[in-house]
Amino acid sequence: QVQLAESGGGLVEAGGSLRLACKTSGSLFSISFMAWYRQAPGKQRELVATITSDGSTNYVDSVKGRFTISRDNAQNTAYLQMNSLKPEDTAVYYCLRRNYGIDYWGTGILVTVSS
Repeated sequence: QVQLAESGGGLVEAGGSLRLACKTSGSLFSISFMAWYRQAPGKQRELVATITSDGSTNYVDSVKGRFTISRDNAQNTAYLQMNSLKPEDTAVYYCLRRNYGIDYWGTGILVTVSS
């Protein structure tokens, strides 16, 4: 059973930085598709960033140039480096891992950006 655990969230002032980590269990991490989603209060969950097994990345327009997704296959961990944070980045951030069409989700971690 694949399990995911997010860490690194918290409260930060606007303009600050946070680094989220998503530690996963199980094998096959190196060939997994990984993604970060977020859900702000009263809004739908949105895709923030993705990274494929070969390291190709993609971002939602609102975070381009500020957020960086990466992965460490030796540590079975994906990261989301978030810089120049804005109050509108406040949300619960979720990690997703996909293998052979099966999605596994983390429980989410809260990021709060104060103005």
